[in-house]
Amino acid sequence: MKTLKNEQQNIAARILTIGSVCFALATLVACKDKNKKEQPERIWTDGIEANEINATIGDYVSFVNNDQNKMMFYHAYTSEALTKMTLAVCAIAGKTDPEINDDLEKAEGYAVQILDNPFETSHIGKIRKTALLLSGVLQTMQVAKYPGLSDEARSVRNSAAAIDPGTGIADQENAVNIFFLKGADLLDKMK
Repeated sequence: MKTLKNEQQNIAARILTIGSVCFALATLVACKDKNKKEQPERIWTDGIEANEINATIGDYVSFVNNDQNKMMFYHAYTSEALTKMTLAVCAIAGKTDPEINDDLEKAEGYAVQILDNPFETSHIGKIRKTALLLSGVLQTMQVAKYPGLSDEARSVRNSAAAIDPGTGIADQENAVNIFFLKGADLLDKMK
């Protein structure tokens, strides 16, 4: 009889231990869920995380605003600025209609051509074409997603149109830089 009583006590102790462990686990899980802070929802744009979009735009804005030798080596600077701007516009545009994607591909192609052939005399025409393409895409995005930025988008478009394809880049460094700065301002506000 003693053996039976000891065995019953052992079983009861095990049940009590298992019950205590289950209760402790349930309490732990409940406390974790209760104290768990809500995580912000991740925003993805065509596989690009929001902070990557901001970094891409920030890279362009920083390049344009901080480059001390802006036009000293105008082929390299202009090509890099156009490439960075195209990447920034691509990042913020996300998946869009084919016409916008075509314009962005053309803009990237012109930027590469400027750097590939530094002695080409028609670079200013390519710079203007690229500026008009990028400003057009920005204006399309502004109308669709950023109605409060119409003045800024118009300013980018006007600065692109102000680049004269009949005048050499040396005579209109300021016009090209104004386009880059206006574009940086708009992109910074869109991010």
